Amino acid sequence: MMRLDNIIAVRASKTIYRDGDKAIKVFDSNYSKANVLNEALNHARVEETGLNIPKIYEVTTIDGKWAIVLEYIEGKTLAKLIQENPEKLDEYLELFVDLQMEVHSKKAPLLNNLKEKMHRKRSASGLDATTRYELHTRLGGMPDHDKVCHGDFIPSNIIIRNDGTPFILDWSHATQGNASADVARTYLLFMLREYAYFADKYLNLFCKKSDTARQYVQKWIPIVAAEQSVMKNPEERELLLKWVDVVEYE
Repeated sequence: MMRLDNIIAVRASKTIYRDGDKAIKVFDSNYSKANVLNEALNHARVEETGLNIPKIYEVTTIDGKWAIVLEYIEGKTLAKLIQENPEKLDEYLELFVDLQMEVHSKKAPLLNNLKEKMHRKRSASGLDATTRYELHTRLGGMPDHDKVCHGDFIPSNIIIRNDGTPFILDWSHATQGNASADVARTYLLFMLREYAYFADKYLNLFCKKSDTARQYVQKWIPIVAAEQSVMKNPEERELLLKWVDVVEYE
């Protein structure tokens, strides 16, 4: 019998508990079964790449709510470490970028295709037909890749175990596709949250370490912003829609 008396995190539509060496992610009763199963499947597929991620133990229901049971990783998130040791920001950013590049070095051929997901989301974005056409044209012209993309790669989704080993959490948005789209998303997430002050530093470091042109990542920003704007956060949506027009279309 799993114990649900130790809450370690509360997120939109889910609560995460710790029971000994297990983390139990319990979704709200109205949360889509298909999305829970898709998240578990994504996680299992990424686990097979050999990346350091918590092992998935089971998918179950608890009091009528869907739940995913995972290995509990003892440690601190990178977000917490940055907050506690601001003078080590450069060191933490190096680690962050190295981890993201390691993710992109992997292949998981059964993950959903990033471009296809973007096409679906863009259709639901509520943008006018002209803008949707411009985004469709731009996305179609971007190179097709098949790298593992995390989809929500931010410091709070990285936990540093007590022995110093980093683990990457939350694979619900994982896809396979172009790494620069994943980087553009991290950049936008930084700009929307408390990480805005080092967003440009992050982008410059990633481009330097991966030998990627900054302009190439920037070409993805309007496309990613349009997709991200579908998320149900009115304040973020308003900011994201400004990004849709930030970069001149060619």
